[in-house]
Amino acid sequence: MYEIKTRVRLSEVSADGCMTLPGIINTFQDASIFQSEDLGVGTKYLEEHKKAWILSSWQVEVRRYPKLGETVSTSTWASGFHGFFGDRNFIMQDKDGEVVAYANSIWVYMDLEAGRPTRPSEEEVTRYGMEEPYPMEYASRKVAMPQEGIKGIPVKVRKYHIDTNHHVNNCQYVQMAVELLEENGVETDFQSLRVEYKKSAVYGDILYPMYTTEGGAATAALCDRDGKPYAVIELKNKGEQK
Repeated sequence: MYEIKTRVRLSEVSADGCMTLPGIINTFQDASIFQSEDLGVGTKYLEEHKKAWILSSWQVEVRRYPKLGETVSTSTWASGFHGFFGDRNFIMQDKDGEVVAYANSIWVYMDLEAGRPTRPSEEEVTRYGMEEPYPMEYASRKVAMPQEGIKGIPVKVRKYHIDTNHHVNNCQYVQMAVELLEENGVETDFQSLRVEYKKSAVYGDILYPMYTTEGGAATAALCDRDGKPYAVIELKNKGEQK
């Protein structure tokens, strides 16, 4: 298990002074990147070997949103490797050790030169190690497309959306979906998130958003001009939790 300790920054909170959902996701991402860097299989290693870990899906559950200035500990670990897939868990805890958010993620290891998935080497798997999956209710990594949804204003991919893989960073899709819903008057006190990533958008692409709502849940899709999704995002608020 790998752990980082941080304080909730002003740049990570919304008007209510609490960390945003994208803020939590970005902290989870940072922890996974820092672990890879410290293990010697980070961005430079991947670039040299023409490989990349591409996120296939997120499942994030939030018990509460930490407040500005609050100290939180974020832990992450590899929980399984099967074929070219890798599973990774995350937990975020407050200073008293209470879990405020947790997540599961599924990644695909890509051979960038060949343009297809590949198995990580035995040495790479050994470096990460493997621990027991976090005890949570695991949902499907598949998220259904919204049907006959409300269309939003198209979004052009800017340079600040792009990550080190030269694709739109996975959290940017979540940010776009949350903003789409907020701008259309949808209550965004979300406690549960699932994202299925279908394909990667790059600088200059135009994303065409659409969404549907039902009860305390919303589903948004960010698509290309032909309606094929880059990412499908499901969000549920407190009222939808068990």
